[in-house]
Amino acid sequence: MTYITKPQLHHPHLKPNALGYTRRDYEGAVSTLCAGCGHDSISSAIIQACYELDLPPHRVAKLSGIGCSSKTPDYFLGNSHGFNTVHGRMPSVLTGANLANRDLIYLGVSGDGDSASIGLGQFAHSIRRGVNMLYIVENNGVYGLTKGQFSATSDKGSKSKKGVVNHDAGIDLVSLALQMGATFVARSFSGDKNQLVPLIKAALSHKGAAFIDCISPCVQFNNHAGSTKSYDYVREHNEAVNRMDLVPARNAITIDYAPGETVPVAQHDGSVLHLHKLAEHYDPSDRVGALAYLQARQALGEIVTGLLFLDPEARDLHENLGTVDVPLNTLSERELTPGAAALAKLNAALR
Repeated sequence: MTYITKPQLHHPHLKPNALGYTRRDYEGAVSTLCAGCGHDSISSAIIQACYELDLPPHRVAKLSGIGCSSKTPDYFLGNSHGFNTVHGRMPSVLTGANLANRDLIYLGVSGDGDSASIGLGQFAHSIRRGVNMLYIVENNGVYGLTKGQFSATSDKGSKSKKGVVNHDAGIDLVSLALQMGATFVARSFSGDKNQLVPLIKAALSHKGAAFIDCISPCVQFNNHAGSTKSYDYVREHNEAVNRMDLVPARNAITIDYAPGETVPVAQHDGSVLHLHKLAEHYDPSDRVGALAYLQARQALGEIVTGLLFLDPEARDLHENLGTVDVPLNTLSERELTPGAAALAKLNAALR
C-alpha cells in the first residue's frame, strides 16, 4: 500500500476553517495499518482537532518512536515537521527540539511498547520536566508488530489471542503521569471520537506537559474475549468522569459544579475548557483524588476515561529554566558569545 499516493483532489464544497484550510489539508499518506485498527481512529481525531483549532500545519512538530503507533504520524498533518526516532527515545528528541525552538507546537505519538517498556524512563523524565507538548500513547496492550506478545500495559489476568494468561502487573501510564507531575492528564478510547477530539483540542491548547492515554484495540492480536483492551471490553467497562468541549478565548462563564452541570476551567492561554460532570464528587483539579479514584475504579474492573487532572496555572520547561522568549535556534553568535566581561561577572557571582 505504501506505493499508493493519496489523491490531492478536494471536493469544491469542503468547508474551510478560519485559515482557509479544509480537513483534507490536515491529512497525510494512506494508512498501511490493519483495517479497523484503533490507531487510525486516533489519527482521524488528531486531524479533526487540528482542523477545528485552526492550527497552521507547518507550526506543528510531530515525533514518534517505533511500533504500529509510531507509524501513524505519517497518516496525519502531511505538511508539518516530522521526526521518527529510535525505539523509546522519542521524548528526549522532542525535549531537545522544544528547547531549540519553543515556537512550534509539539505532538509526541507513542505506543505502550515504546513508552512503557524501553522508553519508560524517557517518558517519566519528559513529563516531570514539564516539556510543553501533547504526549499521546496509543495503548493496545500488545506488541502488534512482533505478533501479539503482552506489553507492559497488559492487565494482569488478561488473555492473549492464543489463550495465554498474563501473570505480570500492568503499568498504568495515567497514574505514572499524575505522579510525575503532568499538568494535563486524560484517558480516552479510540472508539469514542466525541470524547477524544475535545480532549486533543484541550491538550494542544494547554501550556505544559499534557498526556493522553488512548485505549486503541489491536484488531489482529488483542480484540477477543479475555482481552481488557478490546472494543467490546472497553465499551462495557467505560467509566466517563466528564464530558467536555473547548471554547476559544472569551469572557469566563461561571456555573455551579454539580452532577449533570458544567464547569468552565480557564486555560493558561486564556481559552476556556468546559467540563460536564458525570461522576459525582469528581474534582479534576485534585491530583491525589484523581489517583485514588483511578485505583478504586480499577479495582472494580472499570476503565476511567475523560479529563482526569488539569492544572490551569502550569509552567513549562522554558519558564522553569528561565530561557529567553525567542527560539534558541534564532540566537546569533553575538548573543551566544557575550564576551569576557560577561564571563568575568558570572564567575564573580559564583565565588
